Amino acid sequence: MTDAEQTTPPAPTSPDPIDDLLDPTFPVAAARAAFAKGATDILVLQVGDVLAITDYFVIASASNPRLVRTIVQECEEAVAEAGGPNAIRVEGLAESEWVLADHGTFVVHVFHEDARQYYELERLWSDVPQVAWEDPDLPVAAASAGTR
Repeated sequence: MTDAEQTTPPAPTSPDPIDDLLDPTFPVAAARAAFAKGATDILVLQVGDVLAITDYFVIASASNPRLVRTIVQECEEAVAEAGGPNAIRVEGLAESEWVLADHGTFVVHVFHEDARQYYELERLWSDVPQVAWEDPDLPVAAASAGTR
């Protein structure tokens, strides 16, 4: 080996795909969109360590069914603008008591206030970490957003 070969640093490796999946960028974008449309009691929970089917829950409340639908729509638009995945399925939109938008790596739950009090979803997940979605230092769109 020559001296040049011995001092050449190794080529950078590609980002770990697992780290990319745990990136809270898109759930944060959904939470911020929900807030912008008037949602209350917004939480972003990191559930991936205890739930194999997704990494994050976004949970929000609305005072009436019309606002539930509006918040869900705004979350979908904000995630798309940030380069995130479209919802794989959306359930409960017709009734608008509890709408679930499954994006694969995260799920957005928008509840009518009464339904949220009844189901207490966040109580079931009280032992998981919360993401501080209000933090202005968290990005709204990931640099690699278009790679999903």
